[in-house]
Amino acid sequence: MTLLNSQCIGFNAEPHPAKPRLIVVTLSGDTLSKFSKKIKLHKVQAIEYKPFLRFYIADCLNKLTENTLGNYLLEILRKRTTGAILLQCESIAKKDSKSIESIDFNILLSTAISHLIGLPNLDSMSGKFYARFSVKNEDDSDSYLRQAHRRMELHNDGTYVQEKTDWVIMQKIIESNVEGGGSLLLHVDEWQDLQKFYQHPLAKESLRWGSPSSKNVGYKTFHPIFLEEMEDGKPIMSYIDQFVEPLNMDQGLYLYELGESLEGESKTYNITLNEGSMLIINNYFWLHGRDKFIANKGLHRELLRQRGVFVENTGDNN
Repeated sequence: MTLLNSQCIGFNAEPHPAKPRLIVVTLSGDTLSKFSKKIKLHKVQAIEYKPFLRFYIADCLNKLTENTLGNYLLEILRKRTTGAILLQCESIAKKDSKSIESIDFNILLSTAISHLIGLPNLDSMSGKFYARFSVKNEDDSDSYLRQAHRRMELHNDGTYVQEKTDWVIMQKIIESNVEGGGSLLLHVDEWQDLQKFYQHPLAKESLRWGSPSSKNVGYKTFHPIFLEEMEDGKPIMSYIDQFVEPLNMDQGLYLYELGESLEGESKTYNITLNEGSMLIINNYFWLHGRDKFIANKGLHRELLRQRGVFVENTGDNN
């Protein structure tokens, strides 16, 4: 099935059966097998050291789809009525998902995808263009990102940095002994209290944003929760509860009520990802989070995150 009058070659695309704003893109086994062969000489370390190799492997993947995949992904991500993709893979030759070979292939695949839709920003936490992090049964970190037994509330990424963050990729690399922990998604337009908070006097007031030491960002930034409107007059958001720093009672209570409303929203999606699959979202149309895990001493999930900009927002102006 094709959407938005786009041609799909080497992959299939259709709306999620229960959540039609979310488009499920499935790369064919043949496309993946040929991609694996084309990039087999390129290692993860090489793409970390040589940025141009990231574009080369993206081009390899795109050519296997007769240059239809990149345009299709961008069409979905830019369109406000969709703006989110669940990208998954048809099974190919059975591999141990926890092997170095499988993990490296997943990193190379998500790198190809990110460079078809734009350019990743530097991830200050990892010092690379991507970050890998684990969630385990016990954690003593300074943010909710790795804390398994609590819900990570709905938020946008990039709230505390000066760069734009147009899109986010969240890829599940491996997991063991996992129950719960579904990915949470809420489209701004499906938030039933949107107008209540968008029309509030503090909606466009510039707020202060910071981050804990693990993020390796040594400055504060200032911006409102509701950013400039799109051409159609609809708002876009940049919000996270952990890192916004209210400076007075009015700001604090507005943020409290906004957060309570988001967490009580009944139209939030709860999505289960298979190993190797990834969510790709427009960061200004969608809020995302994570449901809590069921306690298990052997719990282990490893994720890969990339976040960045569309091509028109690359360069010194970002």
